[in-house]
Amino acid sequence: MTLPYESIWSKVAPIVAKAERPSRYINHEWGSVCKRDCDFRFCMVYPDTYELGQANQALRILVNAVNRCEGMAAERGFLPAADMCDALRAEGLPLFSIEGCAPLSSFDAIGITLPHELAATNVLEILDLAGIPVRAEDRSDDDPIVVGGGPCALNPEPYALFFDAINIGEGEESLPEGLQVIRALRANGASRAEIRRALAGLEGWYVPQLYRWRGVEEAQAAGSWIEPLEEGVPNVIVKRVYKGFSSSSGWEPCVVPFAEAVHDRLNVEILRGCARGCRFCQAGMMYRPVRERSAENVVSSVLTGLAETGYDEVSLTSLSSTDHSQIREILMRLNKAYADTGVRISIPSQRLDSFGVDMATLVAGQKKGGLTFAPEAGTQRLRDVINKNVTEDDLLGAVDAAFSAGWRRCKLYFMIGLPTETDEDVKGIARLVQKAYERAREVVPKDQRGSIQIGASVALFVPKAQTPFQWDGQIPPEEALRRVNLLRHSVKYRAITISWHDPKTSFVEAVMSRGGREASYLVEGAWKRGARFDAWSEHFNEQAWRDAAADLGFDVEAAAQSSYPLDYVMPWGHISCGTSLKWLARERMLAERAQTTPDCTFDHCSACGVCMSLGIDNELATARVTARGGDER
Repeated sequence: MTLPYESIWSKVAPIVAKAERPSRYINHEWGSVCKRDCDFRFCMVYPDTYELGQANQALRILVNAVNRCEGMAAERGFLPAADMCDALRAEGLPLFSIEGCAPLSSFDAIGITLPHELAATNVLEILDLAGIPVRAEDRSDDDPIVVGGGPCALNPEPYALFFDAINIGEGEESLPEGLQVIRALRANGASRAEIRRALAGLEGWYVPQLYRWRGVEEAQAAGSWIEPLEEGVPNVIVKRVYKGFSSSSGWEPCVVPFAEAVHDRLNVEILRGCARGCRFCQAGMMYRPVRERSAENVVSSVLTGLAETGYDEVSLTSLSSTDHSQIREILMRLNKAYADTGVRISIPSQRLDSFGVDMATLVAGQKKGGLTFAPEAGTQRLRDVINKNVTEDDLLGAVDAAFSAGWRRCKLYFMIGLPTETDEDVKGIARLVQKAYERAREVVPKDQRGSIQIGASVALFVPKAQTPFQWDGQIPPEEALRRVNLLRHSVKYRAITISWHDPKTSFVEAVMSRGGREASYLVEGAWKRGARFDAWSEHFNEQAWRDAAADLGFDVEAAAQSSYPLDYVMPWGHISCGTSLKWLARERMLAERAQTTPDCTFDHCSACGVCMSLGIDNELATARVTARGGDER
């Protein structure tokens, strides 16, 4: 393949040959694209290894969006595994793209997605390996423009030092628009400062260097932590939403990898957004409003995608796939199309009721592995606090339906440390799981009861920006372990397994979720002390974070665990995902009273403000049916 720039493959190849899993670093996968004769080059980078990044739908969508633009070429990049990072440094070689094995520093712009809080130090590892100054203020006009985006951009301040600009919201349209501005200005010899200023004028783009960061007292008095340094720079940055989603094709051309990726299958996004309103859930706030692709769109996308890729499994992805108003039709049509072919259809989330089990049955057929449900809390009071809007009867009805239909394994997901949680709520998890086990035993024939497996997985609550619980602190790790042990000792059946996440990384997640611009200095300090791959338990370097915090005088416990009054201005108050601050505060007050708010796609409008502020309503393929199968909206 003739490339429009110099490849460093001849230098990299000997290192790749010695690396763990060399297939992470080679090109020519089925479906990969390398455009020639383009005057602007962009590399989209995932801040973790190939196996994780290649499965990321955002990476695929954004690379395709840029490659559809005439004169612009997009490639993929990934953070190498630790062994390869060390080998590149030892040989003095830079981080490179996959398609052309070109140094990242040779691109006009690079984008780094921010998928979760524990990827922060990996962003710095990428920039340093690429030979690009870690701090945006240290870059010259010749360095690539570095942009970020993704879920963690809802609180961009812990990343403010490192990005020239951060894209807030959905990037299908806004990323190509931003890159076209960079392209035009660079062609005219514009400076880096001029490019940043132009990006700040685009809807949904935040340029941290154009704002002064205020102290806490000044911020609370002014009602914002940021002060624009130039006229015309917006005081509030509102997320971009892709208004053409519901009518766009669900088939996104994708790369079939050589290496075995996580979730290595065809993914078709069937809807975007969720209005169920769980008060802890950032994604449910971030991706509003709800937009569904039609059954015809979804089915044709699956048919095309499987034919183009050769996959024998497809996942119908979304935050709440069984809520799709045409999910039954979609599954029945796909089952008919792929009967007796060995193709497997999966849905990543089951609704916690008998309808969810019915849909899982349509997917599984005779191949019944395990089902997963997420009650989140063990008592009805706490489920009402978090606005889960499911009852114990919903769960037990789902268990009845599942085990009667032939399932023998079920996992239930819970959180501990939720606001207002008490020991009785923790014990309630044990009681609920035990009731589920007892109901399963009632419906399973006696000779099969030994095969019943019920598991409870427990995660620690992390307060997230832009949610009704953003003002709430996180419980300390030692208290989390106490509650986990209380739960474990409250379960009386040996057939029930309890698993939990080690809370030692929790303070980093909470600081990155809730911190202000000062947290970016903490990230830099931790990375300089060796922190990277923090989401990998074998790599997490707690001492690096602790030492960096000590040097800075940064109280990580206070940052993670402090609770604030509802009139306290949070460090991300200048970023809007469309939901009004008044509505978020009202939801927190309703939580205190254990009062629920209905899903507006099944019931009346909850006045969250998204549709009005973003200029787009919920878009449903047809009317949805209530969780209990009652009246349609």
